[in-house]
Amino acid sequence: MLIRMKILVVGSGGREHALTWKLASDSTRPEIFCAPGNAGTSALATNLDIGADDLERLLAWAIENRPDLTVVGPEVPLCLGLVDRLEEAGLAAFGPCKAAAHIEGSKVFAKDVMEAGGVPTARSGAFSNPGDARAYARELGAPLVVKAEGLAAGKGVLICETIEEADAAIDTAMVDRAFGDAGEQILIEEFLVGEEASIFAMVDGETVVLLASSQDHKRAFDGDAGPNTGGMGAYSPAPIVTDDLWPTIREQVFGRTLAELRKRGITYKGILYAGLMIHEGALKVLEFNCRFGDPETQCVLARIKGDLLPSLQASAAGSLSDELIEWHDEPAVVVVMASGGYPGAYDKGEVISGIEAADSGDGVTVFHAGTARSGDDVVTSGGRVLGVTARGADIEQAVAAAYAAVEKISFTGAHFRRDIAGRALTRPLADA
Repeated sequence: MLIRMKILVVGSGGREHALTWKLASDSTRPEIFCAPGNAGTSALATNLDIGADDLERLLAWAIENRPDLTVVGPEVPLCLGLVDRLEEAGLAAFGPCKAAAHIEGSKVFAKDVMEAGGVPTARSGAFSNPGDARAYARELGAPLVVKAEGLAAGKGVLICETIEEADAAIDTAMVDRAFGDAGEQILIEEFLVGEEASIFAMVDGETVVLLASSQDHKRAFDGDAGPNTGGMGAYSPAPIVTDDLWPTIREQVFGRTLAELRKRGITYKGILYAGLMIHEGALKVLEFNCRFGDPETQCVLARIKGDLLPSLQASAAGSLSDELIEWHDEPAVVVVMASGGYPGAYDKGEVISGIEAADSGDGVTVFHAGTARSGDDVVTSGGRVLGVTARGADIEQAVAAAYAAVEKISFTGAHFRRDIAGRALTRPLADA
């Protein structure tokens, strides 16, 4: 009798639904558990009533059930050391250890690593005193960027067009503590001009496998207007990442960063995500994340041919190679449908209709993010509710398919951007 592998996916968002969806299609047909999962993962896996940051209960379940691999989605359990705890218990896990995850948990640490390693990045200063921060803002000059030092669910970055806006942002983070303890210290950076791109690298401690490029849309409204969000949509590949940039990305971004971490006694495994700003063929690193991005994961995974599981296992085991991942040539687009008011206050419990009709479209997959089940209904439970994802023969077809699917879905207060992948429609797509 064939014994199925057990996989535990930790997290509850669109990223975790996409990972579960991809793993569920693996040729080995593993048995998947999600902690806590959402309404979408419940159709593919067994959801567990355990929060992603409840390390004690996660560890207890894993020790009792012995999953063959635990895939940790969000940054919080990674920064709390879940991978360390699992490995100490003799269990395989995909994701960086606590010391490595600090590259996302602390923007000051990440900036120090970049500067010491010679990674191209923006000028900046770190401050724990609001007065000193205001003085540096005047020295640097507007526009500039104020970043909460710690984790802030993707919302701790404030772009300031004027010094007055910078003063207000400093107060928001350090005085009002809008981002909690994440604002105890802040980073003030020069504002970089250009176009952003997201690059995921899968790492096994030594070997780096670069995944397909993508571009996120952070602002809440069309035309990159409104406040920053966790991401309102993405597409892959990103045409701003041209063929001649890939060697620079490999060596100057990932090679130098991983070498500097090794100098500090830190072995990095899992996903290392670099947010880049690209201008006139040159790049600088905006930030590093210690996990797959959301919603970029949805469109990147939609482009992977065949199995994902072998590469995740190889990353954990230290045996990664480029041959483990193959790509569809077709681009993919994800449009996020959000709750009314997001990224501010929003209602929960709104009934969602039309998901099945949207999901039945050719090349379309609707990934759940902030959803839950209420009886027979799927209802909203978060700010970003769904990631409607489509692959197409070209970017125009992928965009059209995604928005055609979006139009089939409805819930009270739903809002979404109508210009996702707009930049890609004006220039030829990159190769990867």
